[in-house]
Amino acid sequence: MPRIHNDPNFNICPDYASDTFVNTRAQLINDNITEEQAVQLLRNIWEANNDVDKILWQQQVENDREQRAQNKNDWTKLESMRRMLYAKKREKKNKHKYVPILATGIPDDTAITPCSYVLQKLDKGEYVELWYFTNDGLDEDSLKKMADDDAMILSTLADGSTAWVSSASTRNACAIVSDEDLPFEDFCQACPCFITAMEEADWPADRVRMMALFWRNIQVHRLRSVRDPIAQKTLLVYQAKQRKRWHVASKSSVGPYDLSLVNERVLEAMREKVYWVEQNKRDNAHDYKVSSHFFSKTVSTF
Repeated sequence: MPRIHNDPNFNICPDYASDTFVNTRAQLINDNITEEQAVQLLRNIWEANNDVDKILWQQQVENDREQRAQNKNDWTKLESMRRMLYAKKREKKNKHKYVPILATGIPDDTAITPCSYVLQKLDKGEYVELWYFTNDGLDEDSLKKMADDDAMILSTLADGSTAWVSSASTRNACAIVSDEDLPFEDFCQACPCFITAMEEADWPADRVRMMALFWRNIQVHRLRSVRDPIAQKTLLVYQAKQRKRWHVASKSSVGPYDLSLVNERVLEAMREKVYWVEQNKRDNAHDYKVSSHFFSKTVSTF
């Protein structure tokens, strides 16, 4: 229906008795209708049409009022949703600021958590060494947890360029023990702490479950009970290599795969490699001992 642009309540009936409507009156005048009757008939027709326009106008006014109210309601909902999304984004960015206060007092023991550098890597889903979650790693973090943990320092990169990096990321690499070199007891102790940290970093539940099963299957594997020290070393090397490869695959076109099941073929090949690496270490140690003994005897003769 065409929109009415003027309020028909203010319309004024034309003067149908004027000379302007002489031709219109002439079409109505006949033996039964006089000129005065023709004028009145035209007025009646105009008033009837104007009454219809008044009704349509009132409906249009009411529709416009309802539409404005609906638009205002929609805008209010949209603005509320926008503010809610902004608040959620802000809370996610600064989640520790918005954690609800627990109805408890000061704890007897201070909670020990990894340094902010490790937590940031976990938030990004990046690879983190298990050492940070061993007793030694947590103890060192608790001793060095200061304001400079998040401070930025100017560091020289491998290509010779300089960049601002967090001070925690420049931690002495010699202090960090690689996963494959951890004692098996430290490995078992670090895994639950790592899982808890993953949950607090909002890792997807399927990834948390997968990693928990991965480490559980390592810890209950038959090689764990073998007396040969190479066996446990193989399990540690296997978990270290496979976890690193999984993180690399997650960022590639391959995509993340199920890490939890132990690949016995890969594990057996890994055991062979570990055996020869350890054998070479023993041979080198033996050669060094022999050469040192020979050198000391040679010096004594002079």
